[in-house]
Amino acid sequence: MQQTHTKSALLGVLCLTLFMGYVRAHGPDDEAETATEHESRIRIGLSISPVPLNLVKKNRALVGLGSYIVNAQGGCNDCHTNPPFAEGGDPFLGQPKHINQAGYLGGGVAFGPFVSRNLTPNRLGLPAGLTYERFAETMRTGRDLKNIPPAVPSEDVNLLQVMPWPVYGEMNDRDMRAVYEYLRAIPCVGSATRCTP
Repeated sequence: MQQTHTKSALLGVLCLTLFMGYVRAHGPDDEAETATEHESRIRIGLSISPVPLNLVKKNRALVGLGSYIVNAQGGCNDCHTNPPFAEGGDPFLGQPKHINQAGYLGGGVAFGPFVSRNLTPNRLGLPAGLTYERFAETMRTGRDLKNIPPAVPSEDVNLLQVMPWPVYGEMNDRDMRAVYEYLRAIPCVGSATRCTP
């Protein structure tokens, strides 16, 4: 019993120490992103997109920020590109990283009975075939609006499995819109009927 209390006390001290270090390193002035930091994310996002971007009638800043979120933070390529890396470009094998551009975010990765979805814009320019409102609803609630089997029902609602929507759903509205705008700007992957207007 004494050992359990000692471990709990040590864990509490460790958590408090980490929290206090975080507070010192991230004071109240750090809560708001500066304009320079925001522009830096946009610039980096535009430079790291592994595919050419169509910026016609799109907000450059949102597309760049979306690319930063998708490619530098979200790890979307790992699950939505099959295979994620081009031959000879797998960093997990010690090779210089080279994303599979031909299949970029085109889906098709199997996770048991579940298969990742194609996130690229369809012939109407809708990422994953969803309007922004439906995309945001899916990302925030995990509701599978397409009801593609296999599904795990929860109160008569099919919920996406494997997809980390409980995490991505916490994004603020600007970041969610940025991800959507980035996905609108990437090339379509799929059949001619899916991609050709």
